[in-house]
Amino acid sequence: MSTRIKICGFTRSSDVVDALTLGVDALGFVFYPPSPRYVSADAARLLMALVPPFVTTVGLFVNASIDEVRAVLAIAPVNLLQFHGDETPEQCHAIAAAVQRPFIRAIRVNASMTSLDLIQCETTYSKASCWFSAVLLDSHVEGFGGGGKVFDWSIIPKELAPRVVLSGGLTVHNVSGALALVRPCAVDISSGVEQSKGVKDHEKMHTFIALVKQFDGLFPSATNYK
Repeated sequence: MSTRIKICGFTRSSDVVDALTLGVDALGFVFYPPSPRYVSADAARLLMALVPPFVTTVGLFVNASIDEVRAVLAIAPVNLLQFHGDETPEQCHAIAAAVQRPFIRAIRVNASMTSLDLIQCETTYSKASCWFSAVLLDSHVEGFGGGGKVFDWSIIPKELAPRVVLSGGLTVHNVSGALALVRPCAVDISSGVEQSKGVKDHEKMHTFIALVKQFDGLFPSATNYK
């Protein structure tokens, strides 16, 4: 199966239309007010209205309460939650169960983490919630997400790699190498396809998506799903 492509941090309708035309699988919307890519629930609703069936809308939350997430989902048709803060497995489950949505958990990988740590993270969240979908591996930076920094992909164990969403510092220059090394189920990019924070670059999006699809053509069995 093909490597799924998620682009995150949309704030403009023209960028959403571009990404859809280019064949993106999932679009991420940031509901974290301190982020320069933040969108309100009302703005996200208008952007998500452009998204056709079978393309996933992802809502990124950072340390949000059940009521805060519920309020967003009452307005914006989010398909999948992405928890990107300090949420515990129990908190992720409680929020997902309350709003009846599956979730992915962002793991901010730092220099001290090992392959075993990553496997343990996935196991912990999988056991904690039937709403858990996958781990998203991102770089550990100050703040939450969008730092454009790469972590050491070699620590991702081969038995885990086919189930992870790979993020953190991906660009048109390194995505082919990342796919060859990791072979993840999906890739997630934000700053690597931007002109500025929250403003996407059409040519970078086009090149990034083309490179992922080209890799899948060369390696048709590169991905594997649970």
